Amino acid sequence: MTAVVDPHTPLYLGLMSGTSADGIDAALVQFPEAGGCRFVFGHTHPWDPALRAELIGLGEGGAIGSLDALGRIDAAIGITFAEAANALLRLSGVERSQVRAIGSHGQTVRHRPLADPAFTMQLGDANRIAEATGITTVADFRRRDVAAGGHGAPLMPAFHLAMLGTAGEDRAILNLGGIANLTLIPRDGVPRGFDTGPANALMDAWCQRHRGVPFDADGAFAASGQVDEALLAHWLAEPWFALPPPKSTGREQFHLDWAQAAMGDGQHAAADVQATLLELTAATVADALRAHLPGAARVLVCGGGVRNPQLLRRLAARLPGVVIESSAVHGLDPDYLEAMGFAWLAQRTLDGLPGNLPSVSGARGARILGAIHPA
Repeated sequence: MTAVVDPHTPLYLGLMSGTSADGIDAALVQFPEAGGCRFVFGHTHPWDPALRAELIGLGEGGAIGSLDALGRIDAAIGITFAEAANALLRLSGVERSQVRAIGSHGQTVRHRPLADPAFTMQLGDANRIAEATGITTVADFRRRDVAAGGHGAPLMPAFHLAMLGTAGEDRAILNLGGIANLTLIPRDGVPRGFDTGPANALMDAWCQRHRGVPFDADGAFAASGQVDEALLAHWLAEPWFALPPPKSTGREQFHLDWAQAAMGDGQHAAADVQATLLELTAATVADALRAHLPGAARVLVCGGGVRNPQLLRRLAARLPGVVIESSAVHGLDPDYLEAMGFAWLAQRTLDGLPGNLPSVSGARGARILGAIHPA
């Protein structure tokens, strides 16, 4: 299938692998002068299973044994990201000469915005991507915001605001990736955004452990169980949930050992735990929305969780009167929205424009993000 491209508008390619590390999303997009984002083509590229296992372990706080190991995994991630970009170009029929730039998120392996000094680390050597694709690559978007006193996350609220910020209503954009995060766009006032807690990362890990499959298709495993209210209350007592924005988190905070600690030595049916993990996501998202944008009329959902009808049902139950719908209703593909966002950030960087929102990250001001690796 050959993609249909507007020959008068530059193409950008976005690469994104999130907390779940369930694949590299690659998206070709155009940004018309009149505004908006035109999705051209998308492809999700698989990780090598052994490399993915390493990434999951690192994300959960595992240590890298040596500088040699760090260099090797950084190069391996970069090579895999380049393979994702080249596969997308091959499948779409788009010539690489048509693409102005690649925006690469890399793979987050550690995120410590509250450390002293604060830091965040995304691996995936962008030099490898530029070399293997022949396309200028912009990467390392988060660390400049951290250097300016921000969390470096979430970064997508700026993209959400640019694409979805003209509504005459209070609305939220909810990304249900490995971690859930909200972008809050009031009709009047300053946009905000922050992580709300775990989403797919914990549910996927529990499903893998007890079902031997990487995710809970349609939320069926969770739907077969009952919410354990005592266990849910224990998880909700986690102090992180009570922190005010700006805040961000990752797999190093919310992993199966964290969940298991609240379970003690008691016997819990696997399906009941899955149901309770799903309820934890719904509860923390709903609590955050009510606390910070209580007048929200609409929640636009993107990320892998948009494919989990049980999760969407529980969100709707906890947010009566709020419209819960896919971002696709508003023209943004929910599966590739974050990859599209990093393509947009690459454009911003090349054009000398800021890519962060200080009201979201807590940075001292707007900053041009990322490092440019010429073709």
